[in-house]
Amino acid sequence: MSEFVPLLVFGAGKMGGAMLNGALRAGWPAKLISVIDPNPSDALRDQAKKEGFTLNPAPGAKAGLVLLAIKPQMLDSAAVALAAHVDSATVLVSVMAGKSIADMKSRLRALTKIVRAMPNTPAAIGRGITGAYIAGAISPSEKALVAMLLQTTGRLEWVETEDLIDSVTAVSGSGPAYVFHLVETLAKAGEEVGLPADLAMRLARATIEGAGELLFQDAATPPATLRQNVTSPGGTTAAALEHLMAADGLQPLMTKAVKAARARAKALAG
Repeated sequence: MSEFVPLLVFGAGKMGGAMLNGALRAGWPAKLISVIDPNPSDALRDQAKKEGFTLNPAPGAKAGLVLLAIKPQMLDSAAVALAAHVDSATVLVSVMAGKSIADMKSRLRALTKIVRAMPNTPAAIGRGITGAYIAGAISPSEKALVAMLLQTTGRLEWVETEDLIDSVTAVSGSGPAYVFHLVETLAKAGEEVGLPADLAMRLARATIEGAGELLFQDAATPPATLRQNVTSPGGTTAAALEHLMAADGLQPLMTKAVKAARARAKALAG
């Protein structure tokens, strides 16, 4: 493992907080961790006291690695505060949706090493997945530390171009919401065929939970094979799939949705 460096977490909301907790679990020394949050919750204040990391450090303390976990619209104000903590040796890891490397360099001109990453909300339980792209001359040890930080909340996939981060955002970054909506629609369909609403929701939720766990535990089996394993010729599942797999079924709708999310990610740049 590469030697730990001073880590600054800028923004300790859901994603920043998940990665902060992941870093602490992974053994990142609390004395080397600082957190900037303009409006820290009581829980964050208590955690800082308990764990021993610094909350809202004084300007001037340079960070070796920065995790920028804020909303895209906060970049301008955050850049002003962050400038006092970075220099050309700092590696910045941004998990902001839409904001490009050029956006960050235009506001933080001292930075030469930037990683743009897109995690997703299952990071909160250690089951997330992150796509990441490196810009600048990052050393193997720096890349190893970035990977360690991102992998504390789940799996990591490196992509070859920055443009692909917007595609990652549209598939896995926003993807949990698509799955949650699938639960809602499946439960509503259950109501339409006579099930009580609470029972329909329990059945739908447990079905998605179980199917997801099966995907996780049987990772070597393609999803198409898992689907086929459930589908008997001429049976009930086949009858339903005739609609879901029709030319105007789920695939074109999902493609339209993902393209819309990708377009929105690009629109957030600037």
